[in-house]
Amino acid sequence: MRWIYISPHLDDAALSAGGFLYDQSQAGIPVEIWTIICGYPPPGELTPFAQVLHHVWGTGTAEETVKLRRAEDVEAARIIGAKTVHFDIPDCIYRRGPDAEPLYLDIYVQPHAAEAQLPDQIAQMIAPRLQPDDQIICQLGVGDHVDHILVRQAAERLDRPLWYAADLPYLFKQPGELALFVAGMEESVFAITEAGLRAWVEAALTYESQLSSLFERKEQVEENIRAYYAERSGFSLWKK
Repeated sequence: MRWIYISPHLDDAALSAGGFLYDQSQAGIPVEIWTIICGYPPPGELTPFAQVLHHVWGTGTAEETVKLRRAEDVEAARIIGAKTVHFDIPDCIYRRGPDAEPLYLDIYVQPHAAEAQLPDQIAQMIAPRLQPDDQIICQLGVGDHVDHILVRQAAERLDRPLWYAADLPYLFKQPGELALFVAGMEESVFAITEAGLRAWVEAALTYESQLSSLFERKEQVEENIRAYYAERSGFSLWKK
């Protein structure tokens, strides 16, 4: 039985569930992270919004940025013992509409009408790779990042039982949202070893290009992970 983490971006699995995945891999359970939104964008000038983010991340071209982020993901997955699968859909900051207009000038928005079919397309990419006994985890979408919303919609189109994980660190930015997202769901709480917690932090810190966007201080990575675990006396997953 594989546990497949359907991750929107190249950091979501490690940030949201790294310790859980580490302990599973140490127990001999096959763990895979399938990152959906990590493709190389088409050639062309970056939008001003994407240029600002590249400046914050300290990266160069879009191709260089995606290569760097994929390398960070491979290293993080090595730390937690997971296999990586990278899909080819570009990040929302790079995607354009039929007339080459940028679709997103903010990431915390609802999906653009031009991408109404994208969840179905993603589901069609994922489905043939799945085995009958795979356990599938996806993000709840706390924080309303458009790519998280789209990937959750895609996972739900698979017509398979799903586990849901809270989106870290967005959970700490909008703590009141979690109750709304899990209303009516059944929560399961899993213990994580101290080694798992340490691996969770180490893997999260591997995404150096993203830390400045996600945290005010580097120390917040460990603070948030340990606070989340302590608050729940474990790591939570939800099922409908």
